[in-house]
Amino acid sequence: MKNIKNLCALAGLFCLGPLLALNAQETAVNREELERNLAPVDFINYEGPQGRIDSVEQIRGIGTALGAVIRSGAENAGSAGRYFVIHSLSPADGDKLDADIFGLGIDVGVDHIRNLRRIIQGYLEFAYEYTSPDAALLAEYVTIYNAVFRGNGDYFGNRYKVPVMEHLTPEKAGLSIRFDEWPGQTLMLIPLGTGTPGSLSALDTTILGSPEIVEELRREEDRGIEQRKDMVDLKEREAGEAEQRATLQREAIAEEEARIAEERTEIAQERAEAAQERSEIAQERQQAREAEAEGRTTPEETRRTEEALVQREDALNQQEAQRAEREQTLEKREEALEEKQQEAQAAEDFADRKIAEAQQERTEIAKDQQELIDRPPRGTGEGVVGVRLTASNSPLGRIVRMNIDSGAEITASALNTVNARTFTSLGGKLIAVAGENRGTAVIRLIEIDPNTLEMTKQGNDDIAPESLLWTRGNDLYALTSASGGLYLARFNTNLVLQARSAVTVHPFAALTFDGDSILTQRSDGSLIILNSATLTATGGPGGPEFP
Repeated sequence: MKNIKNLCALAGLFCLGPLLALNAQETAVNREELERNLAPVDFINYEGPQGRIDSVEQIRGIGTALGAVIRSGAENAGSAGRYFVIHSLSPADGDKLDADIFGLGIDVGVDHIRNLRRIIQGYLEFAYEYTSPDAALLAEYVTIYNAVFRGNGDYFGNRYKVPVMEHLTPEKAGLSIRFDEWPGQTLMLIPLGTGTPGSLSALDTTILGSPEIVEELRREEDRGIEQRKDMVDLKEREAGEAEQRATLQREAIAEEEARIAEERTEIAQERAEAAQERSEIAQERQQAREAEAEGRTTPEETRRTEEALVQREDALNQQEAQRAEREQTLEKREEALEEKQQEAQAAEDFADRKIAEAQQERTEIAKDQQELIDRPPRGTGEGVVGVRLTASNSPLGRIVRMNIDSGAEITASALNTVNARTFTSLGGKLIAVAGENRGTAVIRLIEIDPNTLEMTKQGNDDIAPESLLWTRGNDLYALTSASGGLYLARFNTNLVLQARSAVTVHPFAALTFDGDSILTQRSDGSLIILNSATLTATGGPGGPEFP
């Protein structure tokens, strides 16, 4: 096997050439089919201020806790209302797979695919002893895999064992691309290979890296080159691990065969010696009878001689019975060797398959890299920054940069919860109200980096969903939500609260500035005058009103 592989390597992998050429043709056909039939997986995450910001380790710790329980031998971990795992292993059923079902209960707070992947990463690290980089890579593939086949009962039924399917419901199988559809509606499948902790093949990388998943990665701006290269590297390491396992098995088989052959030689030698002794016993018996017939010995002496000869024959018979038992044991060991031979062959076949998969994907990656090199550069103008609305019934949208001449979108921020009516520039800073009231998400003032278009800072005060954002000089005004009411608040350009009204204001209040005064509306709609600095009431229809 090693010689064959070395020859293939020296010949430039010619041994794999016909297979790779065929696979390349099939990939081209499959890719066209995939592009026609697969909807893109564009995860819709919550991007905005958070009321509680957990550290990466705290998020990952959710998964590590689940993984530790499964690693200890349990079949279930977690809580049905939160995060949970069902570890489903059952007897072989053709080529169908075992799986871990990773569920998200109704009370989960995860709202970004990045954090969901961190949770899965932690799980894989502790349940199967993957390194952190490998676990992170596999977590990304797991989420894409489950999004691609979301709700596809026929697909899952054809690939997973019956006990796995018994834990699924069609509408929950897989992963929605929308974060707000995750709680209580998610049963992700993690396909198992060996399922053995410490094995690079604990998860089935063939099914995770199937053409549908690769094609999804190719939709990315960078064609998913780095992730695909990392998967190729993992598969090559899987092949190396399998080859090493096969080599050790072959060596153990050879040693066992040598021991068996040696024991059979010993048995044959013992039988030869036993045959020689039986011949000697026959001669001694004949000599004893002749001596008695000739009167040289008495019948009593002949009887004692015969008894001794019979004892020697009994010993020989017992030894032969022991040899027969040893031979039966050797036959069982030889049968076990046949199973070991099959396991070694399976490991070698697995290694060959992984090498072929890796080589094919390397060829496809090289093509995509060349296409990226040859692709015309996108517009490099600075462009104009604005907000693209993402729904017809909401003021929330995504920050984008647009080429003012061509109208082409140069880049888009991940930030997708900016209230377009509040987006403004003040003191060289981009500021807006952003966020939603759900889970740990909150509505806050935020600062946006003008280059990356990402959020760099968030305020500490809750802002009313209906609030606009007013600016005067270096002051920001917005409606804050506190103690069940709405209040007008003044902030500096660092988003720090400077003053807040004592009277409640209307959700759709408007501000009119006049010198040091602000004219706005109370919660009942009546007008009130506030000091623009302190926001204390100074007057209004019906006379002065003080807190």
